[in-house]
Amino acid sequence: MNTTPEWTRGLAVEVGGIGVVSHVGAAALRLLATKVGLTSGLSTALRRKGSMPTHDRGQVVTDLAVMIADGGEAISDIATLGDQSELLGPVASMPTAWRILDEVTPARLKKIASARAKTRRHVWTLIKARHGRIPPARIAGGDLGATVVIRLDATLQTVHSEKQHAAPTYKHTFGFHPLSAYGLM
Repeated sequence: MNTTPEWTRGLAVEVGGIGVVSHVGAAALRLLATKVGLTSGLSTALRRKGSMPTHDRGQVVTDLAVMIADGGEAISDIATLGDQSELLGPVASMPTAWRILDEVTPARLKKIASARAKTRRHVWTLIKARHGRIPPARIAGGDLGATVVIRLDATLQTVHSEKQHAAPTYKHTFGFHPLSAYGLM
């Protein structure tokens, strides 16, 4: 029995050519932020009276978060998303991103935190509406019931460093060791 999904049959994976899209996971994350209302919440939190910006501030902040999730290390890496305009549409430039970040005051940070909390509550509500409760974490031969499992994971991101006193990682390279948390359901 062929277990390959029908829509994938006959497709080939290529590393080059016309119409090839890289960073497609970034598009999914960006769309998710929009779908659950995070982007619009950030837009409201960062809105300025009398300002009609070319780039929506909430979208720019969302794009910065997506850029980080996609492996970006500096604000200039937002250009990586901008290079995918056929997939993502318009993406702000690095100077625009800097200007928007410069506008973030302590009061706006509180509004951003409130927008994130509201979105988080909305997502949990959607999960409960679909499953009746937060789905249990599955383990061999069963599940953990009401226990919510948070999986911590880290991946080395190798980068070059010529900084004074820079020490190598345990793998004898230079880079970052970001820690991520994933809820298992």
